[in-house]
Amino acid sequence: MYFQRLRDLREDADKTQAEIADLLHMQLTVYRRYELGEREIPVWAVIQLAKYYRTSTDYILGLTGER
Repeated sequence: MYFQRLRDLREDADKTQAEIADLLHMQLTVYRRYELGEREIPVWAVIQLAKYYRTSTDYILGLTGER
């Protein structure tokens, strides 16, 4: 699932959930719910994270294994 990719990308970048929440201009609890799979991440956030991590939206969403 995509929420595991969110966590993996963040940890690979040595970032905290708080840092990514700040990047996305949202509360930490909201971002935490994305990583836990409790809430659907909006398209604009997936696009912003893909740019930040320099990967594709397809990779984040689990549609491809190629970074």
